[in-house]
Amino acid sequence: MPIIEINDINDSTLDAYARLTESALRAGKEGEMGIFIAESPKVIRVALDHGYKPLSILCERKHITGDASDIIGRCPDTPVYTADREALASLTGYTLTRGVLCAMERKPLPSLHDICGDARLVAVIRSVTDTTNIGAIFRSASAMGVDAVVLSSDACDPLNRRAVRVSMGTVFTVPWTMCLNPEKELREMGITTAALALSDDSISLDDPRLKECQRLAVIFGTEGDGLPKKIISESDYVVKIPMHHGVDSLNVAAAAAVTFWELRR
Repeated sequence: MPIIEINDINDSTLDAYARLTESALRAGKEGEMGIFIAESPKVIRVALDHGYKPLSILCERKHITGDASDIIGRCPDTPVYTADREALASLTGYTLTRGVLCAMERKPLPSLHDICGDARLVAVIRSVTDTTNIGAIFRSASAMGVDAVVLSSDACDPLNRRAVRVSMGTVFTVPWTMCLNPEKELREMGITTAALALSDDSISLDDPRLKECQRLAVIFGTEGDGLPKKIISESDYVVKIPMHHGVDSLNVAAAAAVTFWELRR
């Protein structure tokens, strides 16, 4: 295995871990798919299990024969850059979770039809940009058996480093894609749409009509502005979560978890 001691944190081969923004990582070089950073041994293992290609590993020295030893063993031709904890924190600007990062190659995004063709329960995420919320939504979606997640093109990239870590790697276990107008495409596929929003015609999340839907897409918006009026008006159902003590809304990740549990198959 190629173990490389870091002697210069300004070395350009380390740019993916230190100096490239998330958008630069996502864009990649000409002719390439782009890359993302997976953080922590558990998350890296899940990514490897789901066929993501490692490009390099950044590892605290003690973890080469510790927490990361099996990962390194699975990637015998992947360069491993190493130093002590303080040097790596100086390089990246933060303390590494469990002392290991891995730069990995992105896969081509599938089409909405590819991932939703046989889906019975779909989550649509509209304009949610908070990385923690995206990661938490994916973790709940995976745990509750959601078949696919479709994000609007202005939502947070699920392969953002923090989103991947918060998801505990479930961004690799749930089929997902990004789409300009997902609701229209889903309706054309015969999938019933339900917008989570407060309106005069909202029905309760536990309304039996929702569970009677053979195929259902549940649409979530931002906490501040919610969903656009056009999305709400064009949805087959408008749905609200019953609440107490004058509370009218939940954090979008919490709302998604409650919704996925109620509508689980």
